[in-house]
Amino acid sequence: MTLTIIGAGAMAQALADGLKDRYRLEFVVRDLSKVDNLRELYSISLLDNLDITGKNIILAVKPYALKSVASNLKGEANSLYSILAGTALNALRDNINAKSYIRTMPNVSAKFGASTTVITGDKSKKDEAIEIFSSIGDTFWVDSEKEIDIATSIAGSGPALLCLVAEAMMDGLVKEGMKRVDAIDITNSLFKGFAPLILSNHPAIIKDSVMSPAGTTAAAYSALEEGAVRNSFIKAVTKAFEVTQK
Repeated sequence: MTLTIIGAGAMAQALADGLKDRYRLEFVVRDLSKVDNLRELYSISLLDNLDITGKNIILAVKPYALKSVASNLKGEANSLYSILAGTALNALRDNINAKSYIRTMPNVSAKFGASTTVITGDKSKKDEAIEIFSSIGDTFWVDSEKEIDIATSIAGSGPALLCLVAEAMMDGLVKEGMKRVDAIDITNSLFKGFAPLILSNHPAIIKDSVMSPAGTTAAAYSALEEGAVRNSFIKAVTKAFEVTQK
């Protein structure tokens, strides 16, 4: 199968890195001068009265660009896979002609085949969508657009939220006297080791197993609770979801 990626930003290129070993890829862009790094790897076309008839499209542009991109397309695509946050299926149907429509929310870890991707849309394409996006990591099909909008706060924005945690940990180590390079390496190692841990246990169980009476973990946890960190993350999910509803 050939997948036509419209857009060449960071997310589009991350998707390509994850998909290229299993699919033939081609890019559609507005400006050829800005994609020299892609020319040696992929076929590239200009977004200028492009005929999308029969194509399987991954729409990977900014949500505000939907109408301007659609005005440069003609014909009817086979499938349209949109990664546009907060852009409803009806908005896609109103702007781009396709036989089927799927909304997806991957993240930049697609570059390493480790994305968390949430999917919804035409159920006739459910299996195909899961197969495609399983190439870039874990996939989760949900039954409503509200659910994919909720999940966007973690599936899409989650890496940025975790970067905030990682950077704060690094800065905390440096504050107490550790060299920056060591603080970075130790924190990175923590995140690498945490992935299999969280897959095998509920967070509360992990926390309870680590927290000794009057120990370091209990003191650190208490400081986080004083700063309302847990509530702040819950609010962050809410705020991200609210943006998708505008």
